[in-house]
Amino acid sequence: MTEIDAIDRRILALLQKDGRITNAELAQRIHLSASACHRRVQRLEEAGVISGYVALLDQRKVQRPTTVFVEITLTGQADDILDAFERAVRAIPDVLECHLMAGTADYLLKIVVEDTDDFARIHRQHLSRLPGVRQMHSSFALRTVFRTTAIPV
Repeated sequence: MTEIDAIDRRILALLQKDGRITNAELAQRIHLSASACHRRVQRLEEAGVISGYVALLDQRKVQRPTTVFVEITLTGQADDILDAFERAVRAIPDVLECHLMAGTADYLLKIVVEDTDDFARIHRQHLSRLPGVRQMHSSFALRTVFRTTAIPV
């Protein structure tokens, strides 16, 4: 793919704010013809810059108001240990994000739960069974100050 130019950046910024915007409205807002705008969006999709479109849900309205961050330290850093852990954690439907970290923990997980009982269930059924785990620390978010999915472009 060629470089992302200023017009592409404006398209990406607008789509991140409203993924349901029509091509006609998007074209109007960035001052392009509808066909030129559509070609640019298609090019960004085909290049994988736009990897998909999703609906963002309100955690509270789907009874998952509590965010838990789980720091995990493994027994080692060998590829087979990392691979086994990553395969297993991908299979846990409650885990929204898993990051390999540099720092005090090897991995950081983000989980949204109904309450402490729900987290206890997830811990008992899934987290405690993850391979290669030496230590686990969980922190409950008291309040989300702000959240965004928009990547600065």
